[in-house]
Amino acid sequence: QVQLVESGGGLVQAGGSLRLSCAASGSIFSINAMGWYRQAPGKQRELVASITRADNTIYADSVKGRFTISRDNAKNTVALQMNNLKPEDTGVYYCAAGGAIILTRMSRVDYWGQGTQVTVSS
Repeated sequence: QVQLVESGGGLVQAGGSLRLSCAASGSIFSINAMGWYRQAPGKQRELVASITRADNTIYADSVKGRFTISRDNAKNTVALQMNNLKPEDTGVYYCAAGGAIILTRMSRVDYWGQGTQVTVSS
């Protein structure tokens, strides 16, 4: 089993920045890809960004150029730097990890964090 613990959510004004962090522990040898998903009220959970062990990345179109995902394999952590935040970025952000090379659809996720709230006010 793998445990994922997120930190860094909060309330910020539009145009501001937040940095989310996630630490993995447990059977980390089973992890290849890590990533972040988010779920807004009344909407489905969606991929925000994912990163491979080799630091290849993918992003949702809505966050390209504003968000940056990074990982530290030695520390078993993944981070999401969010800049120029918009009200539509509001939601619960979930750290995710899996044995797949990259995370895309949710079926590729083996482990989920508990989620951290991000609220962007206009």
